Amino acid sequence: MTIFAERDHAIIHSDPLMLLTDIEQRLDRLLPVESERDCLGLAMREGALAPGKRIRPVLLMLTARDLGYCDDHSGLLDFACAIEMVHAASLILDDIPCMDDAEMRRGRPTIHRQFGEPVAILAAVALLSRAFGVIALADGISSQAKTQAVAELSHAVGVQGLVQGQFRDLTEGSQPRSADAIQLTNHFKTSTLFGAAMQMASVAASAPLAAREKLHHFALDLGQAFQLLDDLADGLSDTGKDPFQDAGKSTLVNMLGSQAVEKRLRDHLKRADRHLAAACNSGYATRHFVQAWFDKKLAAVG
Repeated sequence: MTIFAERDHAIIHSDPLMLLTDIEQRLDRLLPVESERDCLGLAMREGALAPGKRIRPVLLMLTARDLGYCDDHSGLLDFACAIEMVHAASLILDDIPCMDDAEMRRGRPTIHRQFGEPVAILAAVALLSRAFGVIALADGISSQAKTQAVAELSHAVGVQGLVQGQFRDLTEGSQPRSADAIQLTNHFKTSTLFGAAMQMASVAASAPLAAREKLHHFALDLGQAFQLLDDLADGLSDTGKDPFQDAGKSTLVNMLGSQAVEKRLRDHLKRADRHLAAACNSGYATRHFVQAWFDKKLAAVG
């Protein structure tokens, strides 16, 4: 269902499938290649456009709509694409031989296996750079909002975000850890980028501080739930990734067992839903999307 009437620039949909199409079409336009010999451009496109969940950009757009965003410009879509570019860059780097040394991602050979490790690293750096450039040029978004979005995303990428999470996973993941230490790593690995998506939606929609605070807590719980779901699915063969990557690692599944972890996951989802309801009390699209998405995924791992 289309929420807003069609205008000159863009349409904001409440249907996640339609949003997914919008995001992928925009990514396609934002990441052109010069020729078939443009290995770097091809690697960037493969990293960002390979079939994926796109949950972060979809959540960003749905949340902005639930917060009252109703502009007809494509700036919000560009914010969403920037989040996806950063996520794609992080996956490319996570997969390279000196990190997780993964062979498959999203059902395809990893970027370093397709293009070589040097091109993979450069493609990840280029995607990060492109993401911030896309935010800076986003149409119809105020300069102040774009500055805030850059600050939020840079924080999520750096030593208080994805970089810290990967470092902790590499240096501590194979050692015995407390549940709190594992959750802290999960926070850096997963919650911080969800947090950036929520704050970018908030600044685009000019949401009040109280709503932004609730969305911060929503992202914390959502990130924990998302990582626990990923851990529960580790041994499945249809995830598009190498199976059993967590074998020998100190994860909550390996520590507590699947049943206890599923209970924790559902508790995080309940808290996340309460925070989201308090933040977006006049819109329900995001809540419905999160509930339906996790219901489907939990049924697959059950």
